[in-house]
This record gives sequence, C-alpha cells and structure tokens, in this order.
Amino acid sequence: MIQDSGASIAFRGIGKRYGETVALADLDLAIRPGEFVSLLGPSGSGKTTTLNILAGLISADSGSIMIGDVDVTHLSPDRRGIAMVFQNYALYPHMTIAENLAFPLQARGHDLSRQAIAAKVKDVADTLSIGHLLARYPKEISGGQQQRVALGRAMVRDPKVFLLDEPLSNLDARLRLKMRRDLKALHQRLRSTIVYVTHDQSEAMSLSDRIAIYQGGRLQQFGAPADIYRKPVNAFVANFMGEREMNNLPGTVLQGDDGLVFKADGLDLTLPASLGDWARFQGRGVTLGIRPQGVKIGDQAEALPCEAVLRLVENAGTEQFFYAQAGGIELGGAAAPDVALVMGDRVQLSLLCRELYLFDTASGAALVQGGDLAA
Repeated sequence: MIQDSGASIAFRGIGKRYGETVALADLDLAIRPGEFVSLLGPSGSGKTTTLNILAGLISADSGSIMIGDVDVTHLSPDRRGIAMVFQNYALYPHMTIAENLAFPLQARGHDLSRQAIAAKVKDVADTLSIGHLLARYPKEISGGQQQRVALGRAMVRDPKVFLLDEPLSNLDARLRLKMRRDLKALHQRLRSTIVYVTHDQSEAMSLSDRIAIYQGGRLQQFGAPADIYRKPVNAFVANFMGEREMNNLPGTVLQGDDGLVFKADGLDLTLPASLGDWARFQGRGVTLGIRPQGVKIGDQAEALPCEAVLRLVENAGTEQFFYAQAGGIELGGAAAPDVALVMGDRVQLSLLCRELYLFDTASGAALVQGGDLAA
C-alpha cells in the first residue's frame, strides 16, 4: 500500500488562552508534505493543544491553519482530511479487527461496495502485518497489535495528515522500541504527513524528520533532531534533550593569573586559549553546560581538568554513569563499563571542550553551542 505524499501544514499566528492561562502564544509553524514532525515538551507546554486545534477538536482564539492550500481554520474535523490515533486506541470491543478497520468507511457513508471495503481492509491489514488477526476481537490481541489496528483504522481513510497522540505510551519499554522502528518504516513506505505528540525525547529523536520543542505555550525551537541536540537555542532545550539532564554550572568568566577562568561554586576552570575568545563574556552571569557524555575520567586532550570525589556510580550496561563532587558542584559523567569506579575515590575529571555550552543565566539564551564560539 503506497500513498501519495501527504499535505503541508501551516500554523499562522495561532493563539489559545484559558482565562489567564496561555495555552499557545502566537504559534508559527510550517510542516512540509510527507514530513514526520514530533511535538515535544513537558505536560502543559502546548503540544497537545496544537494537535487538538489542528484536528478541529478545539478552536483557536486567533490565527489560521492551512492544510495544503485549504484554509481549515473554521472547518469541522470531518472536512479536514485528517485521521487521529489516540493514546488509548479507542477500539470497539464488540467488533472484530476486520469490523474495526472497516468502520470508518461504513460510518462516513463512502460509496464503496462491500467487496471494495473488504479489499481495502485486507490491503491495510497486510501493510501492518495484522492480516491474520482480522477475525479476532481487541481483547484477544496484544497491546502492540491493538496499536497497529488503531493505525490501520486511520489509514483506511487515506487521510492527508495523520495525527498521533502518544500512541506508544501504553506499551512496555521493549515493545515501544519495536513499535517505534515499525512506525518509522511505515512512514517511509506511506510517505504521509505525520504530526506526533510525545513527551519522550528519545522517541522524538528516533522517529522525526524535525522536532518542535514547546515550553509554557511557546515554541522554543523547530529543527532536525541532530541540530536541536547539538545546537539548542536556550538552556531549556539543552536540558530537555538527551536521556540525562545536562550539568549546569552557574558562574562568571574572570581574568586570572594564567588567563581566563570560569568561576563557579568552589570550582575554578582555566579556559585555554584554544577554546576561543571567551573574554567577551567577562563579568557576565553565565551558566556553563555540559552533558554527562562530555565529562570523562582521567586526562583528555582539549578538555578542562578538575579534581572531584566520586559520590555515586550507576551501571547502565553499555556504560557507567557517575556523580562526582567538585567544589560545591556535583558533576554527572559517563565512563566505559570496564573502568574501575569506587565511591569515595578522588579522581581527575576532564570536561571536553567540544561538548561545552554557555548560556546567559538571566535569559537562558545560548551563547556558545557545543564548543562553537562562531555560533
């Protein structure tokens, strides 16, 4: 089953308030035809509001929405050419899988014969590898299979746009990984436009062509997963992306005896000349950021050294994560699984220069992204 590319989507100045609460503030967002875009952010950040406004389930207070070349701002959901898959799948328990898949075609009064509907159902079921389940009922199949049925029920309508609202959140961790891979393969086959709501950043990173990051009803950044991870526009995005939160060291850049020094709580880091011209940040309230993968045990080239005491070690299988006290700062780092780490030991840490970020403490805006002063 191969579809034509999906439709483009454009949000233009979309706003939504609930009393004094701003759910969305002047959202401008353009999604390309056939693109997989994830809306990512914490609870209450605006991502689900965006999806519901696009679906027509709630109305915007201001702005407009285009799907393709059609203004759908005031159209009812059934006239927008969209299909939505919810978190709970919403399958009809008294219907077989075949009947669940056929229901959207029958309920909408499509001018299709019984044979045409059956052929459509078989085509979709085969695409999703659930053809052998058509005679069963929802309670007789697994959660992953139910998720495929929910997707299939959306697919039979040949929508211009798929809207997926955390469809994998009810699955266990191992099955989520498998369904994530299957969903990506399905998108590559269908070439449809998918808008996907999730609070799971690893899910968004692995599935998406681009990711929209929300906080407090405002779009913070929109871009390719690698760009958002490596070049976050502010401290919120930097801390939200990545499996573990970034180390954040509030401090000041000052002139020391041997050059520029970053001073934090009981921790002085000498900034080598090779790191670039950090003199422009002197005296300014800044926060040094570095992900755990950039904090290593032992001497490393092109790194800021400091001494620390190991406080906690977590074995994660393919690597170890540790927490160490350096002055008044706790630093999280990562090491290979065969490195001997003993709590209470004093160790030499290296903060890799290429992994350093610098943020304005007051505004959170990124000043240095991934060690790149030119940014």
